[in-house]
Amino acid sequence: MQKISLILGLMFALVIASVGHAQRGGGFNREQIATALPVEGAPLAVPGPYKVESGSAFNSPGHVVYRPADLTPFPRKDTLPVIVWGNGGCAINSTRYAGFLTTIASHGFVVMATAAQPGVDRANADHLRAAIAWAETENKRAESPLNGKIALDRIAVMGQSCGGFMSLDLGADPRVDTIGVFNSGAQGDVAAVVAKLRGPVLLINGHERDFAMAWSDATFDAINNLPTFSGARKNAGHTATVDHPGGGEWANVASNWARWQLKGDKEAGKMFAGKDCSLCTNPNWITRSKKL
Repeated sequence: MQKISLILGLMFALVIASVGHAQRGGGFNREQIATALPVEGAPLAVPGPYKVESGSAFNSPGHVVYRPADLTPFPRKDTLPVIVWGNGGCAINSTRYAGFLTTIASHGFVVMATAAQPGVDRANADHLRAAIAWAETENKRAESPLNGKIALDRIAVMGQSCGGFMSLDLGADPRVDTIGVFNSGAQGDVAAVVAKLRGPVLLINGHERDFAMAWSDATFDAINNLPTFSGARKNAGHTATVDHPGGGEWANVASNWARWQLKGDKEAGKMFAGKDCSLCTNPNWITRSKKL
C-alpha cells in the first residue's frame, strides 16, 4: 500500500509541476503543456568530465549553484564560464531541473538558477541578472572557492518556456555572450525584441506537439544579423526531455552549444555548424541556421 501511495503521489506531483510551464499569454491546458518525448528509446544525457556539487549561493538565498567539485583545473587547464538558467513557468524553485543543470555543469560551467524563497512566487529577469552579479562578486570575494576561477567574459543565459522569455530579456545585457531559448520565443513586437539581442542565439522547440514552435520559428525569422541556430525535435512536445534522467537530449544540446560558444570547443560546435552537423543530419530533427 505504501508503494502504491508513493507512486500515486509522484504522479500527482508531476501533473502539478507541469502546470508550471504555462506561458505569459496563457490559454494552454495542462495536457498541451505536459507533452514530452517518451523516455524509452530517447537519447541519454551525456555528462562531462567533472563531478558536480550544488548548493545555495553564498549570501544569496534566492539562488542555487551547480559547479565542478574540484576547481583545481580552473583557470589554468580549463575555463569556467557562467550559465544562468530560467525555469519553465517562471518557477522560482529549480529543483525540477536539477538533473539537467548538473549535466551542463559537469562540462565545466558554473550554472546558476533561482531557488525557492519566502514571499516569492515567480522568477523574473531581474533574478537572473542578480545571478550574474553574484558571480561577479563571488569571483572577487577572497574567501570564495570560486575566487579568480570564473570566466566572467563568457556568460550565457538559457531558459525553457517562460524562462525562455527571460533569456530573451537578458539577450540585450552587454555581459551576456549568447542565449538559449528552449520551447519559447519572442512575444508581442518580435522584431523589436530581437533587435536588442547582441550575441548568437539558440532556438530549440518540440516540433508540432509544442505550441511554442510557432513562437520559436517567428523569432528565428525575425533575426537577421546574428548567428542563429533553430532546431525542432520531432515528437518532443513542450516539456520535451527536461524530466528525463540528467535532462536527456535537451541537456546535450545546451551543453554542446555552451561548450562551443563559451569554450571555443569546435567538436561540440559540430552539433550545429556545417552542412553535415549532427543535428542537421539527424532524422529526428528539423534545423535551420543563419551566419554560423
